[in-house]
Amino acid sequence: MSADKIQPSELPGWTDDDLEAALAAFRHSFQEIKTKYPSLSAPDGVAARAYFDANFVACPARADDGHDTGLFTGYFEPVLKGSRRRHGSYQVPLLSRPGDLETFVDDVLRAAAGPSLTHARRLPDGRMEPYPTRREIEQGCLDGMGLEFVFLEDAVDAYFLHVQGSGLIELDDGTSIRVGYAAKNGHPYTSLGAELIRLGEITADDMTLDRLADWLRADEPRGREFMRRNASYIFFEEAGAADRVSPVGVRGIPLTAGRSLAVDASYHPLGSAMFVSIADLADPDCGAAPFNRLMVAQDVGSAIRGPVRGDIFFGTGGDVGTRAGRTRHRGRLFRLVPKADGEEQ
Repeated sequence: MSADKIQPSELPGWTDDDLEAALAAFRHSFQEIKTKYPSLSAPDGVAARAYFDANFVACPARADDGHDTGLFTGYFEPVLKGSRRRHGSYQVPLLSRPGDLETFVDDVLRAAAGPSLTHARRLPDGRMEPYPTRREIEQGCLDGMGLEFVFLEDAVDAYFLHVQGSGLIELDDGTSIRVGYAAKNGHPYTSLGAELIRLGEITADDMTLDRLADWLRADEPRGREFMRRNASYIFFEEAGAADRVSPVGVRGIPLTAGRSLAVDASYHPLGSAMFVSIADLADPDCGAAPFNRLMVAQDVGSAIRGPVRGDIFFGTGGDVGTRAGRTRHRGRLFRLVPKADGEEQ
């Protein structure tokens, strides 16, 4: 074992973490990680701490420049009001995947695609062209294709649903549905928060999801135009009735609040056990720092790029949106690698 690899018991806060909760999330993804590590034994009939201590070593993630700290943010499943038909205040559509949208890059690896297009439009003669941008789509270039399947009340809420990738919609007929990511138009993602910081509108220390939303809503035409700086556009699919379906990650694996992590899948295989250590972030269970938790790589995101980058899933609705929006902290990331495969990084 190299000096970089340590026993899980040496991780900060390992003995204080609720590893049984982490193991429950890990079981959802076991078959995914088993394909990469065939010799890994199943987590059946064993205590969580004993399982992880016996079968894994912890390998710190490092950036290309050698730094072992990186940015951690948070995401959540928003709860929004919607309707199956456009009427009254329900005017902002969610669109399903168009039939002429071609995928170039596997959705799991879309976060690592860089500036190149990940999806494009296939023309009748077989040629490819860039798919319309957010601006072009919102201005109606896909009208008449029958893609609208639900309508929301607020354009800013709809934008943040695009960023989060999934949500729970409470319909005006009294039912609820979950919607999830189906595809994207393939254009690179632009962070509006980073843009406002660059322009000097909001300082980096003051930037939160709530501050960004307030800025976008303060002047509706300005906000609409500013949102179109992000050319990336998400298409959705209905994931089922809300009382039967849990929020899911990119592979359809159920997400667990406080235990599911979005990562750059080009560095960390989905299904991996990941330990996150953030000195100045409060743990949601005890309300005090530090945040030292064993999590599971179960999702990806357009803005989640690099080996020391993570997006923490905080849950559904309530106050978790505020908590997620305020999470922008630097920390360390460790991947737990099966001991039999410990030489592989």
